Amino acid sequence: MRIVHLAQTPSTQQVARDLPPGTVVVADLQTAGRGRLDRVWEAPPGTALLATFVLPRRPLAVFRAGVAAAEACGPRIRLKWPNDLLLDGHKAAGLLAEQRGDRCLIGTGINLTWAPPGAACLGLDRDHLLARLVAALEAWWPRENAEVLEAWRLRSDTLGRRVRVELRDQTLEGVAAAIDPDGALVVGGRRVVAGDVVHLRGAPHESPARPATRLGA
Repeated sequence: MRIVHLAQTPSTQQVARDLPPGTVVVADLQTAGRGRLDRVWEAPPGTALLATFVLPRRPLAVFRAGVAAAEACGPRIRLKWPNDLLLDGHKAAGLLAEQRGDRCLIGTGINLTWAPPGAACLGLDRDHLLARLVAALEAWWPRENAEVLEAWRLRSDTLGRRVRVELRDQTLEGVAAAIDPDGALVVGGRRVVAGDVVHLRGAPHESPARPATRLGA
């Protein structure tokens, strides 16, 4: 990938919107970084991997990116539906997938040497991690959907756990039992396609359904 390095920018996502596939925009500092649901993502200069990857449009983009990022960050990383990376149960990174025509923008914010209260940092070198993440994205981007979801499931910290899902007009609690072929989370027999998931502390994991019962072809 061609790397565009910026000392400072309002948002790598904004810069990347006009760039071709095969480009990654990396910034030392974002002054108006945003995560999922337009949340603010802040980090002191040089303490995080703040980047947006421009890739061909593919289904399940945030799951492809999650598997790739988890692989790049190391075996202790677990995945929280739909777009967070966890280290020992604490958020270490967030992903943002934005579809624009025939392109997909994957935004990443990965805590390396600093984290806000309650979050985790990985203690990794930024350039080394960037190289690993580029390689992992290139490997996972063309994979079949079922293979991506199977890999995501194996790293999931959400499946089998009792969760609370905060929807726009209500709250749902139950066991996160499976991931459907389109990436929807199945909680208490109900499909959730968008919402905030809270892992309920002290709630034991249950054995989720085998992937074959949900992934299909």
